[in-house]
Amino acid sequence: NYDALKAFNEDTQMRSDWTFALCTGEERIKDADGKKAHPTQKPEALLHRVLLSATKPGDVVLDPFFGTGTTGAAAKRLGRHYIGIERDETYAKVAEKRIKAVLPAAPEDLAVMGSKRNEPKVPFGALVEAGLLRPGDRLYCPKGEREARVRADGSLVAGSLTGSIHKMGALFENAPACNGWTYWRFKSDQGLRSIDALRAEIRAGMQ
Repeated sequence: NYDALKAFNEDTQMRSDWTFALCTGEERIKDADGKKAHPTQKPEALLHRVLLSATKPGDVVLDPFFGTGTTGAAAKRLGRHYIGIERDETYAKVAEKRIKAVLPAAPEDLAVMGSKRNEPKVPFGALVEAGLLRPGDRLYCPKGEREARVRADGSLVAGSLTGSIHKMGALFENAPACNGWTYWRFKSDQGLRSIDALRAEIRAGMQ
């Protein structure tokens, strides 16, 4: 779930080392005598991030050292199933009571950002086939200063230059390569918009 963690971290790649506060205060579970119910209770925030990074809603999580159920609580809250193994009956009872009180998030709020690599491939020509762009329409560079025309076969032409959206973007920028989906813009009622928005429309119809 690389993209989900990146979104979690404000569009910055998540580091491999994490820092969390100790499990204290109201989160720390106490027994009837006011003592710690478990000596090494983990903060639920840690399990939240672990599950977010490695699982999806509906997955089953196994914790063979269940303790007071931090994994189970985080799993239930995030819409995951869980199996907990704990030999200490006292800890198991605490875990059962704790998890029973957890309210899971609504299903529509549990979806995580998927990887773009897993999204359906959409050729630029599909936008022309679908009528989202038409032969003769103009596409513009990010600043809107230069333009190229769309052709029926999904290629672009500008003067003597012709090629795919990627090749033409690279030629315009005198660069070795270019991602045409993020480079080219089309005119809309909201001004210039990325053609990637049109690709998203095609993908939405494929699901």
